Amino acid sequence: MNLKVRLSFMSFLEFAVWGCYLTCMGIYLSKIGMGGHIGSFFATQGIVSLFMPALMGIVADRWIPAQRLLGYCHLLAGTFMILAAWYGYQQGNQAEFIVLYGLYSTSVAFFMPTIALSNAVAFYALTTAGMDTVKQFPSIRVYGTIGFIAMMWLVDILDFEQNQNQFLMSGLISMLMFLYTFTLPKCPIVKEGEKKTFVEAFGLQAFTLFKQKKMAIFFIFTIFLGVSLQITNGFATPFIDHFKMVPEYADAFGVKYPVVLYSISQISETFCILLIPFFMKRYGIKIVMLIAMFAWVFRFGLLGMGNPGSGVWMFILSMLIYGVAFDFFSISGSLYVYNTTDHRIRSSAQGLFMLMSSGIGATVGSFAAQALINTYTGADGNIEWTSCWCIFAAYALMVGIAFALIFHPKKEEIIV
Repeated sequence: MNLKVRLSFMSFLEFAVWGCYLTCMGIYLSKIGMGGHIGSFFATQGIVSLFMPALMGIVADRWIPAQRLLGYCHLLAGTFMILAAWYGYQQGNQAEFIVLYGLYSTSVAFFMPTIALSNAVAFYALTTAGMDTVKQFPSIRVYGTIGFIAMMWLVDILDFEQNQNQFLMSGLISMLMFLYTFTLPKCPIVKEGEKKTFVEAFGLQAFTLFKQKKMAIFFIFTIFLGVSLQITNGFATPFIDHFKMVPEYADAFGVKYPVVLYSISQISETFCILLIPFFMKRYGIKIVMLIAMFAWVFRFGLLGMGNPGSGVWMFILSMLIYGVAFDFFSISGSLYVYNTTDHRIRSSAQGLFMLMSSGIGATVGSFAAQALINTYTGADGNIEWTSCWCIFAAYALMVGIAFALIFHPKKEEIIV
């Protein structure tokens, strides 16, 4: 089979696992009385991202080939996710947070490293085949987004967003991925004399970038903007789903299929990736990052002002804006780090960027968003959603203004 086709299917399965529950888990948790713990569940991804990818990277470098470790991680992730589904099925609304969270977080701890491991497998296979990774990898990676969207739609159509079956589906796809890894190209392990030092393995040398004022400012704002990353993943679909209680909107398409509506965000993401080279070359990193920051303002604000009826266009526009908000930050930021750091620490600098955004930023954002929503939850259980979204929007606006005033890249770095 053609190498790109094989790697594309790997990417499809990799992100299909995530797409089963990432955007709809909040609905299920709310149904079983764990709405107050949604932030904890989503923060888990950030917490484990602080250390598990690095640990698994060391294992893949020294002892277990990347494609084999990718399979083992999916086997364990799938097992614990299926156990979470089984526990949810057995206990229903009586499920205890500590048990469900324990099973879920263990699964996520083994899943998160697989994103980097699947990339490593793809990069090695393409390089070995003499192919240009910069040109070929994006067309492979886009199938991951397609897999994510496909599972979002399937879960919503089957009404699995309301129950533990979303975990079951994710676990089964992880098992399929485990089997599929036996067909992937073999990756080498590092020879004894090529082992990385402890500091190199954990990317700690990248922290020397904080000695440079511009990079210190950039990474600090990466944390601030990273706070926004998981807010809508965790709370947008529960917010849309709550309109079922309003007779005027109960039969609206978006209320019946909130995950399908939300999937417009991921569809937008696939197209916005293509805009980044043009914007980066024409406007540079500061303007592109500012566009992302103010896109988050509109992302949150439109959710707060919209509704599934006459205001559904605001929901749709918010979903479309997500592609700009996410891609212009994560991908453009990654390119900036790559272009402005010494080639000897580029890999570890990328790890630092992910640590600040998807690790620290996303974790703080998940807990902070949950705390805010708990504050605006009344004694009757109703949430003042509009107030919450407006506060999120105000936060993004303040971050954007501060970034515009404080971050000043050198002229030669503006165009990349």
